[in-house]
Amino acid sequence: MSKSVPYITLNDDKMMPQLGLGVWKASEAQAREAVRHAFETGYRSIDTAAAYNNERGVGEGLKDAALPRESYFVTTKVWNADQGAQAAHEAALRSLEQLGLDYVDLLLIHWPLPDKNLYVKTWKALIALKEEGRALSIGVSNFNPVHLQRLIDETGVTPAVNQIETHPYFQRADLREVHRKLGIHTEAWSPLAQGKVTEDPALRAIADKYGKTPAQVVLRWHLDNGVIVIPKSVTPERITSNFAVFDFALSDEDRARIDALDRNERLGPDPETFNLDT
Repeated sequence: MSKSVPYITLNDDKMMPQLGLGVWKASEAQAREAVRHAFETGYRSIDTAAAYNNERGVGEGLKDAALPRESYFVTTKVWNADQGAQAAHEAALRSLEQLGLDYVDLLLIHWPLPDKNLYVKTWKALIALKEEGRALSIGVSNFNPVHLQRLIDETGVTPAVNQIETHPYFQRADLREVHRKLGIHTEAWSPLAQGKVTEDPALRAIADKYGKTPAQVVLRWHLDNGVIVIPKSVTPERITSNFAVFDFALSDEDRARIDALDRNERLGPDPETFNLDT
């Protein structure tokens, strides 16, 4: 069985690795070292954000790796305080400067903030950035169906990706079906439920069957569902372990056992009410 990362073809025909490294909560120094180790392990996709305050560290890690620019995929996000046409454009340029890049592969709106009612203007800024070649693909994060449909209706441009909280306890089948119908790819943040999956007896039993960890089993389950995953870690051993998911396959029965764990348990903020902009 192949041990290389599969690629997803986005709705704009760009290719994105289905497994990447997330660096949420990492310091600049931790992000730099995590990127270096991830690239040595075989990762080719890094997910950061302006709000993580580590884009410069990510950029230093990319520079350390000294790989051809076209060989890796970088995602960053426009933060809530920078919503609006001009502010979003300027924020994206700051992110590029921090990363030391001429372009990012994927640029996302971090949250919809419906009460501010600026996400359509922000989306138009991302469309312009794509036209300028500053972002090869554009998408959103934490958007619900009503937000997605409004973007499409008012601009005619469908997001390539919606990065959402999804894991075995919050599987979002309804939203993933909306994505499928609209041609949007689902990307999971917190794919391991903030580590909760490691202590789940049902997942441990499945993991023991395959000689794997519960985290590896859950990442394999996400991949089998066509979901893009970006498990966060700064620990070299865990970064390596999270990548070791391409040498086994879950049975239909075991995938169904994981499906049965859904309990609609959200761990992060609700996009309808989350409005932090600092």
